[in-house]
Amino acid sequence: MTGLLGGAFDPPHAGHVALAETAVGRFGLDRLLVLVVAEPGHKPVMTPVDERLELARAAFANMPAAEVRREERPYTVDSLREGGFDPDATVFLIGADEFADFLTWKEPDEILELVRLGVATRPGHPRERLEPVLAALRRPERVDLFEIPAVDVSSTDLRARLARGEPAEQLLPPAVARLVVERGLYDEDC
Repeated sequence: MTGLLGGAFDPPHAGHVALAETAVGRFGLDRLLVLVVAEPGHKPVMTPVDERLELARAAFANMPAAEVRREERPYTVDSLREGGFDPDATVFLIGADEFADFLTWKEPDEILELVRLGVATRPGHPRERLEPVLAALRRPERVDLFEIPAVDVSSTDLRARLARGEPAEQLLPPAVARLVVERGLYDEDC
């Protein structure tokens, strides 16, 4: 079983790691491909892809199943079409907040033909926000919801916190926190 976790990882944070660790056990993943998207189609990035790749490698270094790769295609469906993954033995992992916007993604129904979708929910996240998305999909049975530990963090908020000089070490994997400090990443003068 292969898991795919894609994103900008600008920076990778404790929520990404919690999602990945939980998914490995939940889906019995033999392999987890962490795909660092060079130029995401839906949002700007602040940090060059090579720096984000290094941060992601540091974040997932303690996960034996994880392999971090650079992804050139900006849209998930294009990456999946060219990836040659087994549709029944591959799960694409996203958070519930992303799933709430899944219908705005490029060809969401095609994504569910190419892979299963693993949607990580947090305690207290209202399932009602997800029901309309599930109802609108052609193959909602290909979506698996699973709960992860509560980690209240987003990359956007984390970058803002770091730019203000506020402590954020508890929200980052330790190796990522070290690299961020050593390199002065996300400082307001950057």
